[in-house]
Amino acid sequence: MSGGKAPRRVLSHALLFALLCSTALVSTSGNAAAFEIFGIKLWGSSEDEDADIVDPLRYAVTIEAPDADEDLVKKLENASALKADEERPVSGSLGLMAKARGDRDQLIAALYADARYEGVVTITIEGKPLDDLPPDAEFSGPQPIPVVINVATGPKFTLGDIRLEGDAAGLASADFGLIAGGDAGSGAVLKAEVSIVRALKEEGRPLAKVTDREIIADHATSTLDVTLTVAAGPVAGYGDTTVEGTEKVDRDFTEYMTGLERGRQYSPEEVDEARDRLLGLEVFNSVTLKEADSLDADGNIPIGVEVSERKPRYFGLGGTFSNTEGLGLEGYWGHRNLFGRAEKLRIEGAISGIGSNDLTELNYNAGIMFEKPGVVGPASKFFAGVNTVLEHPDAYDRFSVKGNTGLSYELDKQQTVSAEVALDYSKITDSFGKHTYLIASVPLRYVYDNRDSRLNPTNGFRLLAYAEPSYDILNGAAFVKLRGEGSAYQSLDTASKFILAERVAIGSIIGAGLQDVPADRRFYSGGGGSVRGYAYQGIGPKDIDGQPIGGLSFFETSLEMRIAVTDTIGVVPFVDAGTVSTEQFPDFSDMKVGAGVGLRYITPFGPLRVDAAVPLNRGPDDPRFGIYAGIGQAF
Repeated sequence: MSGGKAPRRVLSHALLFALLCSTALVSTSGNAAAFEIFGIKLWGSSEDEDADIVDPLRYAVTIEAPDADEDLVKKLENASALKADEERPVSGSLGLMAKARGDRDQLIAALYADARYEGVVTITIEGKPLDDLPPDAEFSGPQPIPVVINVATGPKFTLGDIRLEGDAAGLASADFGLIAGGDAGSGAVLKAEVSIVRALKEEGRPLAKVTDREIIADHATSTLDVTLTVAAGPVAGYGDTTVEGTEKVDRDFTEYMTGLERGRQYSPEEVDEARDRLLGLEVFNSVTLKEADSLDADGNIPIGVEVSERKPRYFGLGGTFSNTEGLGLEGYWGHRNLFGRAEKLRIEGAISGIGSNDLTELNYNAGIMFEKPGVVGPASKFFAGVNTVLEHPDAYDRFSVKGNTGLSYELDKQQTVSAEVALDYSKITDSFGKHTYLIASVPLRYVYDNRDSRLNPTNGFRLLAYAEPSYDILNGAAFVKLRGEGSAYQSLDTASKFILAERVAIGSIIGAGLQDVPADRRFYSGGGGSVRGYAYQGIGPKDIDGQPIGGLSFFETSLEMRIAVTDTIGVVPFVDAGTVSTEQFPDFSDMKVGAGVGLRYITPFGPLRVDAAVPLNRGPDDPRFGIYAGIGQAF
């Protein structure tokens, strides 16, 4: 590509390519004899992987961009398929030239994304320019064949004259990030187009689209003039919803769960929520919702749904470890589509305390859970379960059988409420003696969650409010357990390399004294899930033998700085604090504080976590340090 010397130049095909391909994925496939897990090769060799390549030719690529800063060099390297696949040979000389030509287009797109519209990309193979090589060129020199990519970036452009025409003429371009003197990268222009069309669609206009685009680069002033013409189309309601791709999942049920009622005014947000709701059923690998290209005879927009189903059965194993709590193992089996309408059945069991408890005092947990979505509307879910627990923490020994049933409802994409009824029969031995309970309760829950990711959030927050009125049928005690929790996440840089995470939790039990509340329902603190550095349940009041007795109130807070060292490795320094009180309001004068550092390894199913912490105001019965391992962030 050449920058050209004309004072003004219309960028048509090249810029359009950059707008549509500003992010590109290049992949190769083949039968691999090697085995990798989490990116670590356990056996096999690169020669095994390359056995299927005809006439393999190895090369070594060098990217030279003397005018580029470190950030742009990284973007260019990420855009280069030659660089990404350098360890894997190509198929002969023709394969190398084809890969180099594709690379040039991607590198130009990367320059355009950085608003470099005078950039020049030159690729040489064995010292010869790519464009001078004949189609049947052969590279017979010693391997790896040298490939040099030279990038002259040119100046960075800014936005110049901006015009919105057609049905977008009344909109302010600044509202969509198009500001004179602002970012002129192809990604910014493309994002503005999407935002403008989205704004018109939010008026109920499903056919809104950009009908014309004029992009002109003024090389004399290094500015980019942008003219966008938009057609809004008419306001319309939903037409028929058709579903394709279902096999074992009921097709009518899938249509029902979209919640797109025929005739109701179209909303792109509702279409997004419908897609998320179908994915949330966990029976589909992928879900695509697409509006038709035209309205039906009634002036409504038909919606097409395409899905691909997941395997209905699944099973898994997991584990946690702590030097203060021992080893925990769990296993589960589940069915995602029991009767054809995304009903879930899950059977699970767990053993914990291995290594920290005597063999006769290991902790056991087994349960069965059933869920049925869509019982009173697409946003609802019925659930029921039975759970049995035999556990021996320091605070008590407990055997329990509990049954529960309830309903949850999504008020919107961020808000969920749930209510259930539960009956719990338990035998508990604690500092106050042996007791038998039969507790009837009505747990109520409200959750607000706008985090950008459930597994590894970088922005947003989550709030929980919980109330559980309870009555002990055998002993006549009545009490209410209240709990609130909030966690917030903030990215401190554009690349989300530094994430500040905070958590606060508080709770109180009202209506009964400490001895009237079963030991397993009191509040405890300490351990891997609360205040690291202390033993499990190790914070709070204790009996004369130094064993925890729990409390009627608690308070916890945590602060973490999640630092990404690489794309998969992270380091997390943290501070935790907490207190437990026998009064109905926490005693903040008796806070226990722990601090430490953790290591994270990012995987598709969540971070693998190892934390090490020490108590900062250690008591005589507290450990000197704590080490915790598990899956997922601490909060």
